[in-house]
Amino acid sequence: MNKKKIKSALISVYYKDNLEKIIKILHKYGVTIYSTGGTYDFIKNIGEVRSVESLTGYPSILGGRVKTLHPKVFGGILSRRDNSSDREDMAKYEIPEIDLVIVDLYPFSETLDSDASHGEIIEKIDIGGISLIRAAAKNYRDTLIVSSRDQYSSLAELLESKNGSADIEDRIRYAAEAFETTTAYDKNIANYFASLLNREKYTLNISPSNRLRYGENPHQKGVFYGKLDEMFTQLHGREISYNNLLDIDSAIALMGDFTETTYAVIKHNNACGCASDSNPVEAWGKALASDPVSAFGGIIITNSPLDADVAGEINKLFFEIILAPGYSSEALHILKGKKNRIILETKSNKRPKEQFRSVLNGVLVQDVDAVSEDISYLKQTTKKAPSEQEIADLLFANKLAKHSKSNTIVLVKNRQLLASGVGQTSRVDALKQAIEKAKNFGMELSGAVMASDAFFPFPDCVEIASKEGITSVIHPGGSLRDRESVDFCDEAGMSMVITGYRHFKH
Repeated sequence: MNKKKIKSALISVYYKDNLEKIIKILHKYGVTIYSTGGTYDFIKNIGEVRSVESLTGYPSILGGRVKTLHPKVFGGILSRRDNSSDREDMAKYEIPEIDLVIVDLYPFSETLDSDASHGEIIEKIDIGGISLIRAAAKNYRDTLIVSSRDQYSSLAELLESKNGSADIEDRIRYAAEAFETTTAYDKNIANYFASLLNREKYTLNISPSNRLRYGENPHQKGVFYGKLDEMFTQLHGREISYNNLLDIDSAIALMGDFTETTYAVIKHNNACGCASDSNPVEAWGKALASDPVSAFGGIIITNSPLDADVAGEINKLFFEIILAPGYSSEALHILKGKKNRIILETKSNKRPKEQFRSVLNGVLVQDVDAVSEDISYLKQTTKKAPSEQEIADLLFANKLAKHSKSNTIVLVKNRQLLASGVGQTSRVDALKQAIEKAKNFGMELSGAVMASDAFFPFPDCVEIASKEGITSVIHPGGSLRDRESVDFCDEAGMSMVITGYRHFKH
């Protein structure tokens, strides 16, 4: 077990939220606390604390750039308690042992994401903090390192359950997390400096890891790297799987482009149902009607809080996961009727600005497709202009096309997905698939609109659409033969708009 009593601690943190509980626990077990700067003032208001300056004999200098970088601090952290030579040095230079280090890092990434100047960004590169973390983690046999405010809760439980002590297993676990923290921090800084030189540099910077039951298939291993609790809170259900996460990602990305009350059903990363309506029950009913067969076992997402009425309707369907920004107590009671059903309460839709994919012996990196067209993007190409209702449907359909696998064609009417053809090797096949699905579920195509994720290289798609009564078309444009599709629409009395933005998704 190698349990060690914590007798002294060095605390210097940027974020002080929930720190007071830790301080009180340390005082309870008689731990001597050293601190500096704003953390010293914070702790002093709670109880006894010694300044780092009184230990080192030096004040904080260079505008706070140098505070803890001193042999009496690092000696106390790095000293090996079972090494006689180290003990002699500690006695000779009157260096106290430090058993616990609680340090976090300046918010470099947060500053980078703000409108901060270059100088402000540079000042958020932590020197002392990261050095303290590495030193304490290196000497994990004798020192416990807490490198993030996210660990305060687990630290409090550890100290209380073990009466102010820590086992070797505890110290190894915290040391591993500390090195993950410093690695991620340094990679962000390296990427920033590379950007100053206009160098294309990519380093994967995601932690922590969550081992999944398996990967895409049972014979494949799977791990998720990241913090799921920043995206949603799991309120009920079994462990989330690899394939669940792929569908959840597709669902959240899609819903991020809608502002009015919308429901969608996701199956294999594509929307098989989607509808917008001010009445949530109506929105859900229309979304389900798009393809009630594919909806079985799917993932449901909405941007509207769930009440008992809509929960009662949704509960009639077998589905694996539901995501919503909130649930009434009655709705939760209804939905929790299935013990394995995963119920997630969505939080932020703040997703990475880049996405990557392993390819061959390397990694492909690209910006996330963040373009979500509104009416200002539309350029009329036909003599006939789309009606107000058609414009609403065109924009709705275009959002769905953006989030569907290429090649895709999406058919919409009255802000309801009638059907889509996805993942086809030709655009004509995608359209034929969509038409067949719509007819199978009794959808009326007359007066519907059509969206395509890429331009029409030939007029064949608009010709087929016209025969089915489709009246308006949206696509990126850009084909050398765009004119042929426009001319056909003019002859058929159809309207067409282009956006100038292709939305391939592979």
